[in-house]
Amino acid sequence: MSTTDSTSGVSSSVLSSLQKTTASSNSNTGTAGSALGKDAFLQLLVTQMQNQNPLDPQDNGEFVSQLAQFSSLESMTTLNDSVSTILSSYQSSQALQASSLVGRSVITQTGTAVVDTTKGLTGSVNVSSSSTSTTVGVYDSADKLVRTIDLGTQSAGKADFTWDGKDGDGVVVDPGTYTFKAVATIDGTSTVMSTNLPATVNSVSLSSTGGEMVLNLAGGTTVALSKVQTVGI
Repeated sequence: MSTTDSTSGVSSSVLSSLQKTTASSNSNTGTAGSALGKDAFLQLLVTQMQNQNPLDPQDNGEFVSQLAQFSSLESMTTLNDSVSTILSSYQSSQALQASSLVGRSVITQTGTAVVDTTKGLTGSVNVSSSSTSTTVGVYDSADKLVRTIDLGTQSAGKADFTWDGKDGDGVVVDPGTYTFKAVATIDGTSTVMSTNLPATVNSVSLSSTGGEMVLNLAGGTTVALSKVQTVGI
């Protein structure tokens, strides 16, 4: 024999059945706790109407309030589904974009690069202010100075430079990873400048949470896609 809750007008047996149904649904969907979904919420509302005391029916205002809550719950559920769909589409777009970048050359702000010395390398220096002297030192993997490139006087901005792959004696050095250190004399003070160098994209790392794509470059360095200045062939 079921009893009736005098406040809500819903029988205890019905509430118990709803709780079991909700728990079973949560177990199947992997959701935790005993929170009601929109289907269980609507079922509870209908059951409440069916089991109300005919001599003391539920106030209309309470039903309107519960309907408003149901509408709000349904809207949030729909919004959550929409956001999930957008995230899935974004990740698919990122994967497609990533596949088109692998194997291509990009230019980004970095100090190291893998150089095919038979072809040389073209880069640039980010000169922060007018300088009376600007140089780029090329160092091998043992941090030994291979070549100094003199760019002379430079105004603020990007100063392009080219290394032909040769050392100071004009001999072509071995291909490999080289470090480029730029120094500019500004107001009589030697100041370290950053360089922009080309690199080949070996692979791409995608974020499972929709974060920014990270490019894994030849030579072992990584860079965020937003830091890439130019994408070449």
